[in-house]
Amino acid sequence: MQKGQIRVQTENIFPIIKKFLYSDHEIFLRELVSNAVDASQKLKTLSSLGEAKGELGELRIDVVLDAKEKTLSIVDKGVGMTSEEVDKYINQVAFSGAEEFMEKYKDANIIGHFGLGFYSSFMVSDKVDIFTKSHKEGSGVYWSCDGSPEFELYDVDYNERGTKIVLHISDENKEFLEAGRIKGILERFCKFLPIPIFFSEAGEKKEEEEKSINNTDPIWVKKPADLTKEDYEKFYKELYPFNETPLFWIHLNVDYPFNLTGVLYFPKIKQSYEIQKDKIQLYCNQVFVTDEVKDIVPEFLMLLQGVIDSPDIPLNVSRSYLQGDPNVKKINAHITKKVADRLDEIFRTDRSSLEAKWESLGLFVKYGMMTDDKFLEKANKFLVMEDTDGKFHTLEEYKTATETLQKNKEGKQVLLYTTNPIQQDAYIQAAKAKGFIVIKMETLVDAAFINTMEMKWENVSFVRVDADIVDNLIDKQESSESVLSKDEEAKLKELFTLQISDLHVTTEIKGLSPESAPVVATRPEFMRRMKDMGAVGGGMTAFYAQMPDEVTLTVNGNHPIYQTLLKVSDAEALNKQVRNLADLALLSQGLLKGNELTNFINRSVDLMQERKVEA
Repeated sequence: MQKGQIRVQTENIFPIIKKFLYSDHEIFLRELVSNAVDASQKLKTLSSLGEAKGELGELRIDVVLDAKEKTLSIVDKGVGMTSEEVDKYINQVAFSGAEEFMEKYKDANIIGHFGLGFYSSFMVSDKVDIFTKSHKEGSGVYWSCDGSPEFELYDVDYNERGTKIVLHISDENKEFLEAGRIKGILERFCKFLPIPIFFSEAGEKKEEEEKSINNTDPIWVKKPADLTKEDYEKFYKELYPFNETPLFWIHLNVDYPFNLTGVLYFPKIKQSYEIQKDKIQLYCNQVFVTDEVKDIVPEFLMLLQGVIDSPDIPLNVSRSYLQGDPNVKKINAHITKKVADRLDEIFRTDRSSLEAKWESLGLFVKYGMMTDDKFLEKANKFLVMEDTDGKFHTLEEYKTATETLQKNKEGKQVLLYTTNPIQQDAYIQAAKAKGFIVIKMETLVDAAFINTMEMKWENVSFVRVDADIVDNLIDKQESSESVLSKDEEAKLKELFTLQISDLHVTTEIKGLSPESAPVVATRPEFMRRMKDMGAVGGGMTAFYAQMPDEVTLTVNGNHPIYQTLLKVSDAEALNKQVRNLADLALLSQGLLKGNELTNFINRSVDLMQERKVEA
């Protein structure tokens, strides 16, 4: 029997491990099970090389909870350890003081470092026992420590090849004596480990057909050529059981200059408010690490779902380290390229499929174009924009189709767009009558997308279809003359000069087509955009959100209604009808609210009643 002290030049190492080794204590189970997997995998390797004698038998890991005895045991049938190996991997894990110990391992990938991973067990235990027997010839070994630098180590009759670690759970960590808690941790962190893991409770009768916690053969470790569409969809359901079938997926498989495997899925997103980030899971050699993958995955692809697995990503480091790590940067760039290439392939080979899925895909593509110039360069070819007739155009196709009609005086191509095809229908119909093509820009990201693309695309200007009267949408024209006299125009301008709270109204008289509306309300593109940005963006643009809405009322002097109105002698009746025409125009822009809307309704009823009396 051997007694001694763990060779560390301070007695403070255990408090440091308990407090600072991991921020989340539940990680201890991930580490211990990972060590058990490593031991099992090593035995497989040694056996294949002829260096391990005897039958492998069933390689499995058992996690056994004994709430009555306050113990949690992790049992494997792997390589096991000799007395000398226990001394090496457990007792000599640290050769210096506690501070140097932590400094040495703080940037390490803990998984795979048996000694350090094992010591995480002291975060939740008053005492830890090890029973182990090496695959080599020799007796079993027992090691025990109560959380002080003192330990016991001696030979015992432990006849099972492998290692059994028994944790005596401390009172302050009794949550880890609950079966549901342990099973939940195993399902989260160990769901795809390559050795079967079984959970049981001491004293409970085992079911005839045991079911392992994990899927030992996830699809990302297989070759894409060996997988079917059904395999990918089945795995997606395993990850996200309540989600709809994904649009498509990308299989990552790189071994140089870094190691990366995984499958990324494009989910269906019907509405902007359904967007959820942190749905990509990061693994290290099939051990779950985190679902916060910012900096590893490009920000715009955080909308994707699935798994990535890389032993080259450091797991226990600060975010600033991640941002500067060369492998992380390479992985980030590779994922961006793979996504762009996949979308380009679908566009070239099955464009109709891309267009059918664009409601969801457009969010990814536009977000990527705004935030990643390398993605933008490729996406310019496969970005499609749907017009109000349901036809899709790439940027070049739209430019070609509108070359003659939609170029302004500066030579810029004007992209007319609508943010609400139903509300802005009258403006859309007027634009279409002129031969213009109006595209839909109605998602959460479109306001920012428009502003960004005007800076990144050459000679392109976006104009919302209701930003001006149709005659002026492409170029500001000189005022068209109306059939009214100067006195009649002056009278109409005075009648249509309105004072409305929260609105800054400008009135102009123009001679539009007699078929055009009697009054058209428009909002200047620049100010409306600034107000929209201020409403959602805050910061410096928040100032604009507080400003009154600017609106221009364009009175169509050529509309026949004014030939009748200008002859009305009753001033009150005239004012009512003029105000109703103005309110109808404001209503088309969604600018008639509250008391003003109530007044419009009451006034409309009054006018109908007056006409009934006249009749």
